[in-house]
Amino acid sequence: MRRKQKKALIRIIIAAVLMIVLGLVSHFTHIPESVLFALYMVPYLVVGYDILWKAVKGIGRGQVFDENFLMALATVGAIALQEYTEGVAVMLFYQIGELFQSIAVGKSRKNIADLMDIRPDYANVEVDGELVQVDPDTLDVGSVIVVEPGEKVPIDGIVLEGHSSLNNSALTGESLPVDVGPDSTVTSGGINLSGVLKVKTTKAFGESTASKILELVENAGSRKAKAENFITKFAKYYTPAVVAAAVLLGFLPPVIRLLMHGDPLWSQWVYRALTFLVISCPCAIVVSVPLSFFGGIGGASNAGILIKGSNFVETLANIKTVVFDKTGTLTKGNFVVTGVHHSLLEDTELLRLAAHAESHSPHPIAKSILEAYGEPIDSSLVSHVEEVSGHGVKATVDGHEVAAGNDRLMNRLGISYRECHSIGTIVHMAVDGTYAGHIVISDELKEHSVEAIDRLHKSGVKKTVMLTGDNEATAKQVAADLSVKEVHAGLLPQDKVTMVEKLLQKQAKGETLAFVGDGMNDAPVLSRADIGIAMGALGSDAAIEAADVVLMDDDPLKISKAVRIARKCMGIVKTNIVFAIGVKLACLALGAFGIASMWIAIFADVGVMVLCVLNAIRCLFVKNL
Repeated sequence: MRRKQKKALIRIIIAAVLMIVLGLVSHFTHIPESVLFALYMVPYLVVGYDILWKAVKGIGRGQVFDENFLMALATVGAIALQEYTEGVAVMLFYQIGELFQSIAVGKSRKNIADLMDIRPDYANVEVDGELVQVDPDTLDVGSVIVVEPGEKVPIDGIVLEGHSSLNNSALTGESLPVDVGPDSTVTSGGINLSGVLKVKTTKAFGESTASKILELVENAGSRKAKAENFITKFAKYYTPAVVAAAVLLGFLPPVIRLLMHGDPLWSQWVYRALTFLVISCPCAIVVSVPLSFFGGIGGASNAGILIKGSNFVETLANIKTVVFDKTGTLTKGNFVVTGVHHSLLEDTELLRLAAHAESHSPHPIAKSILEAYGEPIDSSLVSHVEEVSGHGVKATVDGHEVAAGNDRLMNRLGISYRECHSIGTIVHMAVDGTYAGHIVISDELKEHSVEAIDRLHKSGVKKTVMLTGDNEATAKQVAADLSVKEVHAGLLPQDKVTMVEKLLQKQAKGETLAFVGDGMNDAPVLSRADIGIAMGALGSDAAIEAADVVLMDDDPLKISKAVRIARKCMGIVKTNIVFAIGVKLACLALGAFGIASMWIAIFADVGVMVLCVLNAIRCLFVKNL
C-alpha cells in the first residue's frame, strides 16, 4: 500500500472511531446542539476536507457538476438538517470507496510498471580494456556492448561471444529462461542470468524492442473504447440533470404544499433531495469502466500481449474472422533447402549463384539459401541487384545475369520454367535468360499453430483464412495440416489487402476481422483489417508499428488468449454498467418517494461503486484463461 493510501486509511479509521463514539455518547447523554455540531465536525473534516476543497476548486474552474460537488452538497445539507451521523457517514463511506478504487488502480498499474521496468539505464562498452557505462541512446548500430550477469540487455543485437540464459518474462510473459550463444539474437529488456555476453547492436536504442514496447504502452491510454466514450458523454449530461431534479424535488413539492395546505415540510423534502443527490453520484460507472479496460490491458501485458488501447479490447471481443499470413506467423520461417531439381549446372554452382544474388535480401528464404551454400559471399562479384516485390531478385553475379524467384518472376521475364511437385517453396533460377533449374525450400509449423487454430474455432471464431505469397500446393498442404478453412496462395502484398477488403464486406454488423502477420509487407493489410495482430519478437518494425495488438513471443496460441481476455473484460464492463444504472434508477425512485433513507443512498453510491470496482479487478486475473 502506497503512502497516500495509508494516509487515507488512517483518516477513515479515525473518523469511523470518532463517529461511533459520538453516536453512543449522544444516545445515552444529552449534549447541547451547538456542542454536538462542533464535535461531529471533527470526524467530518478529518475524512472529508479534501473532498470539500476539490469541490471549491471545481466551482472556481467552472467544473461544478462532479462527484466532489455532489458529496459536498449532500453532506453539508445533511449536517444543516442536523443529520450529523448520516452526513459524516456519507463522506466516510465515499472515502472508503475511493480507497478501494485507488488500490484497484494500483494493482492494474503494477502490471504496467513491471513492464516499464524493462527500460535499460546504461550500456557497457569496452574502452582500453575496461568497461565504461554509457547512455544507450548514444550508441550507433554496429556498436559492440558487454552485458554482465544481472544486467538488462540495453539494445537489440547479435551475440558475438559468450553463453548465457536470458529472462525475457517482462517481454513475453513466459518465465522459462532462453539459452543464447554466438550468433543468437537478443532483444532489449531481457535480463542476463549467468555468463558475460559480448553483443553487436543491430538497432538504434530508440528502435529497439524495449523502447518500442514502452512507446506502445504509454500511448495505449489515449485510445478509448466506445463504452468509455459513452460513459464520458453520459456523465456530462447525467450529473447536471440529476442536480436539477434534486433541486426541483427539494423545492417544488414544499411550495405546492405551502400553497395548498400551509405546511411545506421543508426539512422532509430537502432531506429527500439530498438523499437523491447521494444516490445519483455516477462514481460506480465513471470509475469502474475505465478501470476494467485498464485492468484488461494490464493483465494482457503481463501475459506478453500488448494491446495498444481500450478501443482494441472492444474490437478483439467481437472477432469472428481471423486471417493469417503463413511464413513467420503459422510457420517458423526456418527455411531449409531440401532439394535442387532439374539443374543445368552443378548443384553447388546453382546454389552459389543463388546465394550471391540473394545475399542482400533479409527474407528467410534468402537466408536459407545462404546457409545451404555455406561459403563466404564475395560481394565484389555482385552488382545491379534489383529486388522485385512479391516476385524475387535479379542481379549480376560473376558476369552472369541471374534471376531467382517464384513463377511470377519467370513469367514476367518471359522464361519458361518446369513445375515442381515437391511440397515447399520453389525458387526458380534463370541464368543469362535461360532457365537453369529450381531450388526447393521447406518450412515447418510452429509448435502451437495447430492448437491455436483449434482454440480459435472453439472460442466462437467462425472463419479462419490463410493468405500467402507461396505456391498453391504448399499453401494447401499447410492449411490442411492446420485445419484452416480457407486459403489463398500466390498473393502479392497488394493482393492481400484486396482479399481482406473482400472478407470485410462479408462481415455481419457488429462482427470484426483480425489479420495476423509479421513481415514488412504485412503492414498495409495489418492497418486495413478491423484489428491487426503482429508477431513482436521476430516481426518487422513496420508490422509492429501498424498493428493494434503485439504478441511478444510470436506464439499464435496467444491470439485466442487475447480474444478471451477481451471478452472477459467486455463482459465485466457491461455487467458493471447494467448493475450500476439499474441500482441507481431503482434507488432514485425510492428516494424521490421518501422510501430510501440516507443509508440506502450510501449503498446506492459507495456500495455499488465498491462492488463494481471489485468486479473490475477481475480483469487483471487472466493467467488461467
